[in-house]
Amino acid sequence: MSALVVRGARLVEPDGGPSSPVDVTVRAGRVEGVAPAAGTAPAGADVLDADGRLLLPGFVDAHVHGEAAVLDDDVQLAMLRQGVTSVVVGQDGVSYAPSPRPDADGGPAASGLHDAAAWASGYFAAINGEHPTFRGGSVADLLATYDGTTRVNVGYLAPHGTIRYAVLGAAARPATPAETDRMLVLLASALDDGALGLSTGLEYVPATYADEAELVALARVLAARGVPHVSHMRGYEDRAGPAFAELVRVARASGVATHVSHYHGPAAELLGYVDDAHAAGLDVTFDSYPYLRGCSILSMVSLPTWLPIADVDATVAALSDPAVLERLRREHFPHRAALWPRGAMAAGPSGPLAGAAPGPAEDLSWTEGMTLPDVAARLGLSPAETAVRLLVATRLRASCVFAQPPTNSPESVRALLRHRAHVGGSDAIYAPVGGGGRPHPRGWGAFARFLAEHVRTLGDWTWHDAVTHLSARPAARFGLAGRGAVVPGAVADLALVDPDRVRDEATYEDPRRPASGVDDVLVAGVRVLRDGALTGALPGRPLRPGAPAA
Repeated sequence: MSALVVRGARLVEPDGGPSSPVDVTVRAGRVEGVAPAAGTAPAGADVLDADGRLLLPGFVDAHVHGEAAVLDDDVQLAMLRQGVTSVVVGQDGVSYAPSPRPDADGGPAASGLHDAAAWASGYFAAINGEHPTFRGGSVADLLATYDGTTRVNVGYLAPHGTIRYAVLGAAARPATPAETDRMLVLLASALDDGALGLSTGLEYVPATYADEAELVALARVLAARGVPHVSHMRGYEDRAGPAFAELVRVARASGVATHVSHYHGPAAELLGYVDDAHAAGLDVTFDSYPYLRGCSILSMVSLPTWLPIADVDATVAALSDPAVLERLRREHFPHRAALWPRGAMAAGPSGPLAGAAPGPAEDLSWTEGMTLPDVAARLGLSPAETAVRLLVATRLRASCVFAQPPTNSPESVRALLRHRAHVGGSDAIYAPVGGGGRPHPRGWGAFARFLAEHVRTLGDWTWHDAVTHLSARPAARFGLAGRGAVVPGAVADLALVDPDRVRDEATYEDPRRPASGVDDVLVAGVRVLRDGALTGALPGRPLRPGAPAA
């Protein structure tokens, strides 16, 4: 096969500085050789002039809500313009597979399992969106939708909430031993199909109803396979201590490696938990992103779990019940008062909604970017009443960007990302795909922000540290063999980075602006970004533990 030579590139040395110029030869999807720059290339080779830019191994985004969005060209551009060549989806315990197709009447399939794909698509519509083709099936079926259809590689975590829903439906209770056994079968099948581990979303339904016995049983399967338990904890900020302690108990009982999703808050406290776990011999890592605002679905941040949130129809009906509304006003909403001014609407869907009654849906796109008190003032309602109005009108498909409490600070962000257990994750939410909405800018800028702010400006990392945190360590965490270094034999997922020019351009007001400073990217040795623009090549592949996608 013909070679491609990246000519005159600089690699990063262990001391963090750039190497002398080198020529990197790529053939058959892998790095074939690294040699001092010669200024010539083998006959017939394609040449990519690095012009002294840094040649880095493609970044692995450890936490992305992109299982549908990754098939969109604009989202691929957003990722590649930051040097991201691989993503890990299936996060927070909710995604599309595994799920049987329902019977003809829409009830449980012949297997007795519920249609978890349809449930996940509705419940996480404002986070994951809707996959363009997948309507149920195995993890292998879902992974097949990423084979040669995208420019980036896609790894998938088996989602605990989806598995639980398939077995129990929306039941708001612990699983019985027999139900847990059925979940174990689905988990084993998902891992056989290539899942990189299991994700739990313990603040989301239905995972919030799981007890530790259920989590330990699932974690033992993971430990036997050597893959991690990845968890959105049962709480953050003032609830981080008990939530982290739960994961430690599960790890001790099962032997599972543990990865905490979007860790944030007071760094001294949070890193103390991690260090204590390491001292006890536990394998714990975490991801974080370089922003002080988060993003989630409005139902999770505004409603209590005693509502049947896993059942959209039941929750919408409950929010129209005067007795339920009175209980919310009396018991719950007074404790949410500090939240309302911290949140701005990210997506207020308009147009017909799946499952809605016939007739035009209310157009709520005007709310996007506004705080709930501002929306409330326009509607003549209280913020709590406004949240209920938005949730009912959108059938729980509303999302919001919210400022985290002051216990999270720039100093905490910096301390977390300097820790030896840290890996980079954007927690990107791209829905709605194709424009509209006011999403969090992290999907367009997190990795460029790591480089511009935390390498170049603040000096929290050297360039070698950046490769460790954004490529080598996440590749190791998820068992992605052949990734994380520019060495002979490595998969040729490569990004040319201008160290003086790379920066995030996306803002909260203009969140979809691609980053700058990464203009040429290879995936499996194929040019997918050329001079800042997408090429027509689609070399992305599904990622499986230990199996290079090249």
